[in-house]
Amino acid sequence: LEYESGLTMSGVLHQNAPHARVAALSGPTLALEVARGVPTAIVAASADAAVAQTAQQLLHRPSFRVYTSHDVLGVELGGALKNVVAIAAGVGDGLGFGDNSKAALITRGIAELRRLGVACGARAETFGGLSGIGDLTVTCFSRLSRNRGLGERLGRGEDLQAILASMVSVAEGYPTARSAAHLARKLNVSTPIID
Repeated sequence: LEYESGLTMSGVLHQNAPHARVAALSGPTLALEVARGVPTAIVAASADAAVAQTAQQLLHRPSFRVYTSHDVLGVELGGALKNVVAIAAGVGDGLGFGDNSKAALITRGIAELRRLGVACGARAETFGGLSGIGDLTVTCFSRLSRNRGLGERLGRGEDLQAILASMVSVAEGYPTARSAAHLARKLNVSTPIID
């Protein structure tokens, strides 16, 4: 999410290339598992059904199922905001909390993501799909999740800047937390987990 505007990537692209035909991809897709051919499902969202279907046709494989949606904003917000909740889930792991705590966090997290997403103009039901609860679940539980891993290290007491400096890949939830909190304040939406 862009900090000042609260725009998603497709929103920024639309501002800069208004005639571009855009599809957003999101869902529970840990890169290592996708590369290994582990069965995976994802959603391709576009305001133009033909663009979503083209993405579906190009990406579909026997072990990689692609669904379509027209709720681009909801798919993008689900894919971005779940990373913030995953950091919180990792903090719980680092503190030694159990699965009960994580299940409660995920349940309240999806409600929070849906609340913020709807306030932005996304469809509520999108957050019950692959880019919402699907992506949130895998990101909060998987040992392959960069954002959960960042949170776990924070929960164990490591310094944030030292963690970030040691990471080879990006934990998108870190900058997204700031942008999401800013967006929530602008829209007057309650987001205690993001906060």
